[in-house]
Amino acid sequence: MIYPYFKRIIDFTLSLIALLVLSPILLIVTILLYIMNQGKPFFTQERPGKNARIFKVIKFKTMNDKKDSSGKLLSDKERLTPIGQLVRSTSIDELPQLINVLKGDMSLIGPRPLLVKYLPLYNEKQARRHEVKPGITGWAQVNGRNAISWEQKFDYDVWYVDNISFILDLGIIFKTLKKVIFRENINSNTSATMEAFKGYGN
Repeated sequence: MIYPYFKRIIDFTLSLIALLVLSPILLIVTILLYIMNQGKPFFTQERPGKNARIFKVIKFKTMNDKKDSSGKLLSDKERLTPIGQLVRSTSIDELPQLINVLKGDMSLIGPRPLLVKYLPLYNEKQARRHEVKPGITGWAQVNGRNAISWEQKFDYDVWYVDNISFILDLGIIFKTLKKVIFRENINSNTSATMEAFKGYGN
């Protein structure tokens, strides 16, 4: 298949254009989150990429660092700021990952990069999601995002790995725009964010 060889060129070009076009919005959001999060507008975290190679993903920081009396972080719901909620619901929090795409750590389309601690929990099939670069959006995101189970999400990820094509990626981009506009499936059914993955069958 010849498409994967051109995918990197498409990723770089579209990401650069998007960063330039969206720079006014990115600047405004950065300033607002800087104020709300005590000087911390961005959030970086190690995530596994293609072939499980570790890189640092960049996102807008939508939750503050408030803790309870024992020094433990409050729940995601309690730490999600009003501005953070707006940024999450419009998926603006994902836009800094365009920098990851420019660097080559990520692609525009692919399985979402999850936590490093999940790596030993995957079964053989689920681990195949790391055969391609992770994406800002992907097949699982346009088919339920945080409102579907982990098992369904991994099935979609592996299906994408087996069926990657330019037409599929184009369709995912259009479906992503639709979901962002209508703010569909931002959260899980039981949490402000997606529940933690606990292993096979969850």
